[in-house]
Amino acid sequence: MFPVYLKLGFEHIADIQAYDHLLFLVALCAAYSYTEWKRILVLVTAFTVGHSITLALSALDILHFNEQLIEILIPITILLTALRNLIFKKKDEKIWNPSYLLPLFFGLIHGMGFSAYFKSLLGKEADIVLPLFAFNVGVEIGQVCIVAMIMLINLIVIRGIHLKQKNWNMAVSIAAAVLAGYLIIQRI
Repeated sequence: MFPVYLKLGFEHIADIQAYDHLLFLVALCAAYSYTEWKRILVLVTAFTVGHSITLALSALDILHFNEQLIEILIPITILLTALRNLIFKKKDEKIWNPSYLLPLFFGLIHGMGFSAYFKSLLGKEADIVLPLFAFNVGVEIGQVCIVAMIMLINLIVIRGIHLKQKNWNMAVSIAAAVLAGYLIIQRI
């Protein structure tokens, strides 16, 4: 059972049709250079924790929500992440650093978006602990692989074309914000 849910978690993240999740990871990573990989891993893990919490609460029938609202909130999290990248500077994080709380909170929302499907996968499973753990380990592995690819692209662009990190952040964040805006309009 563990390998099945592990694979499902990995596929959930790596699925190109789930591009909203991929776009969130791209926006999340845009403000950071490849040298800040440890910090990015903490941010991604905070997102996974939030994702896990809502999956668990939904699977246990503790949490109920409007699925249509969640489908709109997901691209809003991408837009807010991209805007945060464009508005706040690294020096601002010394004054107010929501960096770790935002991915956790946004993970809660993204987890709600997948919870109905996850609940259907569980079916009549009596114990959700192992499937939930395996699924979220798969999600984390998938996210780490995607983040590694994003950071590799960052390294190639920053070192290869000598683009400044702030210009990379601006270009990627604007692109993510535009795509998120399109998704919001599409889902409304």
